[in-house]
Amino acid sequence: MFLIVQRQCRKSGGKNRDATSKESSPFINSSTSDVEKSQQYDGKNMALFEEEMDTSPMVSSMLSSLANYSNLTQGSKEHEEAENNEEARKKTVQAPRMGTIMGVYLPCLQNILGVILFLRMTWLVGAGGVLGTFTIVFMCCSTVSLKHTYTTGAGGSYYMISRSLGPEFGGAVGICFYLGTTFAGAMYILGCIEILLIYIVPAAAIFKMEGLEGAEAEAALLNNMRVYGTIVLSFMALVVFVGVKYVNKLALVFLACVILSILAVYAGVIKTSFDPPDFPVCVLGNRTLVSKGFDICAKTIERGNATVTTKLWRAFCDSEFLNATCDEYFTNNNISQIQGIPGITSGILAENLFSTFMEKNSMLEKRGIPAVLDPEAPETNTNRYVLADITSFFTLLVGIYFPSVTGIMAGSNRSGDLQDAQKSIPIGTIMAIITTSIIYMSSVILFGACVDGVVLRDKFGEGVNGNLVIGTLAWPSPWVIVFGSFFSTCGAGLQSLTGAPRLLQAIARDGIIPFLRVFGHGKANGEPTWALLLTACICEIGILIASLDAVAPILSMFFLMCYMFVNLACALQTLLRTPNWRPRFKFYHWALSLLGMSLCLTLMFLCSWYYAIVAMVIASCIYKYIEFCGAEKEWGDGIRGISLSAARYALMRLEEGPPHTKNWRPQILVLMSLDAEQNVEQPRLLSLTSQLKAGKGLTIVGACVEGTYLNNQPQAQKGDQSLRKLMEVEKVKGFSQVVISSNLRDATSHLIQAGGLGGLHHNTVLVSFPRNWKQAEEHHRCRNFIEVVRETTAAHLALLVPKNISAYPSNGERFTEGHIDVWWIVHDGGMLMLLPFLLRHHKVWRKCKMRIFTVAQMDDNSIQMKKDLMTFLYHLRFDAEVEVVEMHESDISAYTYEKTLVMEQRSQILKEMHLTKNEREREIQSITDVSRGSIRRKNPSNLHPQRSIAEESVGGSGEEKSEEEVQLIQGKNATPTPTSPTSPTAPTPAAMSPGEEVQMTWTDDTEKPNNPAVANPESIKDMFNMKPEWENLNHSNVRRMHHAQKLNEVIVKKSQEAKLVLLNMPGPPKNRTGEENYMEFLEVLTEGLNRVLLVRGGGREVITIYS
Repeated sequence: MFLIVQRQCRKSGGKNRDATSKESSPFINSSTSDVEKSQQYDGKNMALFEEEMDTSPMVSSMLSSLANYSNLTQGSKEHEEAENNEEARKKTVQAPRMGTIMGVYLPCLQNILGVILFLRMTWLVGAGGVLGTFTIVFMCCSTVSLKHTYTTGAGGSYYMISRSLGPEFGGAVGICFYLGTTFAGAMYILGCIEILLIYIVPAAAIFKMEGLEGAEAEAALLNNMRVYGTIVLSFMALVVFVGVKYVNKLALVFLACVILSILAVYAGVIKTSFDPPDFPVCVLGNRTLVSKGFDICAKTIERGNATVTTKLWRAFCDSEFLNATCDEYFTNNNISQIQGIPGITSGILAENLFSTFMEKNSMLEKRGIPAVLDPEAPETNTNRYVLADITSFFTLLVGIYFPSVTGIMAGSNRSGDLQDAQKSIPIGTIMAIITTSIIYMSSVILFGACVDGVVLRDKFGEGVNGNLVIGTLAWPSPWVIVFGSFFSTCGAGLQSLTGAPRLLQAIARDGIIPFLRVFGHGKANGEPTWALLLTACICEIGILIASLDAVAPILSMFFLMCYMFVNLACALQTLLRTPNWRPRFKFYHWALSLLGMSLCLTLMFLCSWYYAIVAMVIASCIYKYIEFCGAEKEWGDGIRGISLSAARYALMRLEEGPPHTKNWRPQILVLMSLDAEQNVEQPRLLSLTSQLKAGKGLTIVGACVEGTYLNNQPQAQKGDQSLRKLMEVEKVKGFSQVVISSNLRDATSHLIQAGGLGGLHHNTVLVSFPRNWKQAEEHHRCRNFIEVVRETTAAHLALLVPKNISAYPSNGERFTEGHIDVWWIVHDGGMLMLLPFLLRHHKVWRKCKMRIFTVAQMDDNSIQMKKDLMTFLYHLRFDAEVEVVEMHESDISAYTYEKTLVMEQRSQILKEMHLTKNEREREIQSITDVSRGSIRRKNPSNLHPQRSIAEESVGGSGEEKSEEEVQLIQGKNATPTPTSPTSPTAPTPAAMSPGEEVQMTWTDDTEKPNNPAVANPESIKDMFNMKPEWENLNHSNVRRMHHAQKLNEVIVKKSQEAKLVLLNMPGPPKNRTGEENYMEFLEVLTEGLNRVLLVRGGGREVITIYS
């Protein structure tokens, strides 16, 4: 993600500081000369980092781009691909504008409260009973609740699965998700036609059903559904093709119809408590009669003084006369009339509490009414009774109901149109889940408490004059429900035909399934024309099935598989402790993911085991196809985290390429030192390692033994045992490795190069800052340390350098309060952000709070920088305090010039003098004595007693050093520049007489002023006037020392009480000269701080806003 922003920065450039484009960019071209760099960054407090500006931009120059970075919409390409895609560059993306209510909550309500609620909910209650149906609703709502409470980002389920589990799983589940959405459109259209032909205009049926019985009547109904369904599908596809804006305009109208219908149902329920509606149901014996075959619920009526037969008589007898031959059941049983809606206070709830499953073509029977039935008599006139159209059972009810909760995806599918997807999707979705769960669960109880069981089980309202059953309960009129449900199904069908083609287009444009690439194209405005055509064709398959009850389980399979893999993705991310997996939902636990996945798998086989197997076979075939074709996308693969602890097969997969940013974590190579007895020095390094790793990922603890393998193998084995023992004590899970070489420098290099196996190798090196590096006997450690810095930079490895490692806490200590301060000066790929996040997972640092400081230059807007940084941290889901520190330009202080002079003169001495040990000590002592006398004579009132350079660096030097070992930074190309009048002066080798060539000064640290930059201006001016030869100092070294000293002052002021300070580590000098100068810069930069962790990035991004 940072790489993307860097590319954007290269295009947009930084702030215009000059007329040239080079200076307007925060990146400096590698061909820029040292002089140009010095001019560009002079006075910008960036001298320590100017050589790395071509790869590590200033934070101030890129914060705006990071904070304004927008989440990708569902199925869109990665920004790396989008930049190279001409069409993507031409297409303008509308700024997100919708909030939680309009963007997530209301669309979810519209999709959830639809066809199942109005057409099948009463039948579900009648067949499954109140208890059984309540269990189904609760189980399905819980499944989607567990899935959506921990969705943290934007982009929908396809985007999350593909970017979390890899393109193979993403493509397979994405296709299943697409098929589910497409069949959902077919289900909504079938519901729309059912309402139209059965409840609104039955006369519009092309295939007449009057006089038909059994299979013939069913076939006529299905044929009508196919014909009208095809017509409605064609019309809806045309509307979507013309423009999706019309669909969005009608969405609120359809939603208003849904809400009014639900309010009408609740109003009708309340009305039944004191005035139940009159909906009589005619029952022969205990069998419910079809109401359209008669007008009076009686066998005969009295008209005048005569008894007259009714239409009902003539339906069961061969004539209208009283002596006619009638159906045996009709003759033996009486006609009765029951109230279809007795009301909420009638106590009918007890009768409807338990399930009443029925076989296909069985008759609806009223419980509690006696009937006379001859078991051996054949059934006649069955078309006069209300019959069950399908065989009902519990798992079928689950499959039919579950599509009603799939509309919960509407919010995440619109993530690209949201103002703040990370906030709106979880809040809006949970609100919609709570609202719809309350509506569905209350509906189950209210329907069971108000409506008689025979009416509930009457799916098409044949016993109540062909009315929609839920409409019989509504107030003020059943037509409110009829038209409300009609428009609801129309709106949901349009939404499905709008969303499904875009999902297919996203999959096609990702290019993971080659034969689908043609569907990635569309109209000039981006509308997916070809994808819409394929969607309409697949939707037609569902229309040809023609039965809503048969289509519902099909789409349930595909959605359940999608949800199952989302749960799997979240569970894997959590169990692997991926640092970039940071769900905002506070109460999330990985057990919720596993529970949700188990529920999804259970529901799949409960709904229909054969449909579940077919869906899994389809997904498996797509998975193997993508794997066979070789998906080239590098989205990261959550399953690759498991490969770290697997054997050959996993290692072979890791060899395919570097891990994606979302899977990046520090795989640490710890460079330990052993004493003469092969015991471990500085064991706190392993304590810090344990706190960073928390037992996860790769850790290699390496040490070096000087000598030959044949002679020193016992020592190496002893050292390895010491390492393993300490690793066990510190609870560091990893590998130990001891390397034997002729010298320690080569052994360390071998460890850095050869550590790990294949793709399982380190990406971070942890080495302690050398102690007492100024002492001559520690000079080899200093050289070794600088070479480690160079080699890790060349190998693109991250580097962690803790200073004062003995002051770091052990694993048994606890910080009850305090801060971890991050000083973010240059961009390092996100290492400075990631390390405190990892540390705070350990019990030692858990109570510490994170603070982030960044430095603003003179021409930077510090207020805007702080706002941008806070926005960026919000995207990263980091909880940290933010402060922007302003570093104003100031004159270079006397202390800085003095420090630089001593540093350069020490370098010159060691470079030019090729003396033996005793001669070098005597010569340096004489130089120091002369220097002290000279300074006291020239300015006894302003300068404190001087001390020998031997006390600082070269005193007590052991063996004779080569010329290469004593070369330090010497500005060969530096030109004399005017210095500040506040600068002190001292003789330089070029301006001295031969006898005074090595004279030097050094102010005693114990007596120098607290703030040399604000020393007495007059005395400093006198010093400068007395020492004009200071003008020959290397200006680059002066600037670096000035920046280090100024930055140290600011850090000490802000973070002296912090428990840990993390700081960008400047890069080493590119040439071999100036190595001790580099150490001096680091010493000045970290002076006065207790615990400092210097950090260098490895040249790649290690953190992303995606989970």
